Amino acid sequence: MANILEEIKKRILVLDGAMGTMIQQYKLEEEDFRDGWFDNHDSPLKGNNDLLSLTRPEIIKAIHAKYFDAGADIVETNTFSGTWIAQADYSLEKYAYDINYYGAKIAKEVAEEYTKMNPDKPRFVAGSIGPTNRTASISPDVNNPAFRNISYDELVDAYTEQTRGLIKGGADLLLVETIFDTLNAKAALFAIQTVFEELDVVLPIMVSGTITDASGRTLTGQTTEAFHISMAHAPLLSIGLNCALGAKDMKPYLTTLAKESKFGVSAHPNAGLPNEFGEYDETPEMMGEQIRDFLENSLLNIVGGCCGTSPAHIKVIADIAAEYKPRGYEG
Repeated sequence: MANILEEIKKRILVLDGAMGTMIQQYKLEEEDFRDGWFDNHDSPLKGNNDLLSLTRPEIIKAIHAKYFDAGADIVETNTFSGTWIAQADYSLEKYAYDINYYGAKIAKEVAEEYTKMNPDKPRFVAGSIGPTNRTASISPDVNNPAFRNISYDELVDAYTEQTRGLIKGGADLLLVETIFDTLNAKAALFAIQTVFEELDVVLPIMVSGTITDASGRTLTGQTTEAFHISMAHAPLLSIGLNCALGAKDMKPYLTTLAKESKFGVSAHPNAGLPNEFGEYDETPEMMGEQIRDFLENSLLNIVGGCCGTSPAHIKVIADIAAEYKPRGYEG
């Protein structure tokens, strides 16, 4: 069985692109999010993309396959909002485990097919663990700074269930991503270690933060250096950045991580910043040249795409990544 800890030393690994961008192309309707599972559910479900692993698994499988065809080494499970905390918006808390189990299971099936076709390029599944729609560090009420609408223990509980489902479903590694509040991420890491002990397994862990604006800080005010220090206690495969900024604006913060971190460094930026219509304008070629700049400066070990990216973007990124050696590091 291929070991990602060995593969990351051999080459720059390529992560997939946006799941939501691809799902939008299918023009799905309400019934697509209900079929066979939620036919009688009394809340609207359209847009809850994580449910498609249950109701339209063939679509999610096809998207994974397109990213593998484009050259991705790693695909993320369709579980970004797969906690009971996020699913509470749809009154679907009790389905969080199923979302993660089946999200990992179908991704693993596709990964195994592609690895079998080309054993020299093993494919991996990263269990996507999103930040939830709550923050443990900031009050949602400007008139009451001490108020919190989520507790650390509740986050641990939600992430424990999510992690258990991802591992049972067959994920090869876990990706705690789009971190805007490091306290949430710490809850995720604690939950992950708890499940490792419970199931007597250990998987590689990626963490990826998000810089929200030109100040170079996360939503909760941490600099890149502080974010790294806050995460460095954990045994990580990689630490990196994703979402929010386009590739060009991400470079100085990746440079900091590449200099400071003993782990691998990852980046999966958006295809630029959204325009006035909320769409992403950077072409694969435009984004590819910005990624090339990262690789020429030996900043990365894992690279992919976030919002607005497609298999076409990943194809260009994969072709460019094949020209360069991965960043060296202690881990």
